[in-house]
Amino acid sequence: MTIKRGAGLVIPAVLVCAVVLWRLAGPAAAADPSPAVPVTTAGARVQDVPEFLDGLGTAQALNVVQVKAQVNGTLIALPVQQGHEVHKGEIVAEIDPRPYKAALDQAMAQRDEDTALLQSATLDLRRYADLAKRSFAPVQQVDDQKATVAKDTAAVALDNAMVETAQINLGYCVIKSPIDGRLSFYLINVGNVIQASSQSTGIVSITQDKPISVVLTLPEADLVRVQQARTKGPVPVVAFDSQDTSKALATGTLLTPDNTIDTATGTIALKATFDNGDDHLWPGQFVNARVQVGILPEVVTVPLLAVQHGPDGLFVYTVKPDHTVDQANVAVGYQDADLAVITKGLSGNETVVVTGQSRLAPGIRVQTTGQSASTQTSAGGVSAT
Repeated sequence: MTIKRGAGLVIPAVLVCAVVLWRLAGPAAAADPSPAVPVTTAGARVQDVPEFLDGLGTAQALNVVQVKAQVNGTLIALPVQQGHEVHKGEIVAEIDPRPYKAALDQAMAQRDEDTALLQSATLDLRRYADLAKRSFAPVQQVDDQKATVAKDTAAVALDNAMVETAQINLGYCVIKSPIDGRLSFYLINVGNVIQASSQSTGIVSITQDKPISVVLTLPEADLVRVQQARTKGPVPVVAFDSQDTSKALATGTLLTPDNTIDTATGTIALKATFDNGDDHLWPGQFVNARVQVGILPEVVTVPLLAVQHGPDGLFVYTVKPDHTVDQANVAVGYQDADLAVITKGLSGNETVVVTGQSRLAPGIRVQTTGQSASTQTSAGGVSAT
């Protein structure tokens, strides 16, 4: 059998070439491509956006009444529980009425006595006048009797005034609420003797909190926009929790700006009223107030977290169809806690990156891990008015 030497050399040569190619190409082929960066995204939207001015405010009772005694006496009852709501005309305190009832009885008795004297003097006057006509009584006696009748008439009038005074004082023993409101803590307890002339704190206080007002402050530069909004109709105001600006407490209406600007702070105070039927606002409570001065129609919006600050200004990362990102320079015309209105750089059809931007650069591949609801939430929150 004849063996060809050339064929024996071919196999080792092929093996050597395969090993060299594997060493050169193997690591590169085995290496994985750069992993995609996980991000959350949201779609840019075109929508109407209410425009707000934000300020700090304080809830204030629409009316406050200090209930004080108008007569001296012993406090015998506080029929309404402290902290409870009362209605106009409801009894809130009672003072011992017995001394004033006795004074009324005395005044009425004195009036009855003087009325009887007046009746007697009137009858005497008639008799004297009849005798005088027949020359059986002197004219002077008739004139004196007329004076007696006039004196007794004045006495009865004085007695009527005394009766009215006694009735008024007796009425002061029962103190009624002049407004609908909420009772404070008791400032004096049952059994104490009240001196009307020296009473400084009162018995209780009543605050009207339905409706309730909120006084807020804005920079004086915002006054023009507020006045312009007022010319178009009622201006909505939303009160938010002072610790959680996403928690709306109540919606009301702007009543009026103050009549002067505070020159020390450069701010203007405004008062708004709220129905407060659910008691979410309480007198003295601090709130974040938002005054709606207009609506931006058909504007491009993105979640506020999508807007980034760069050396050349503001920008957002947009996701392209091939799952890579690009950088778009933008201009923001208005923003609130969750939403930014883009006036330049986006058309409203883009998908923008909301979180995960720290690892991004133009051309980087991304993997969407969730859709942000910030745009939806913000639109729903501001349109609550």
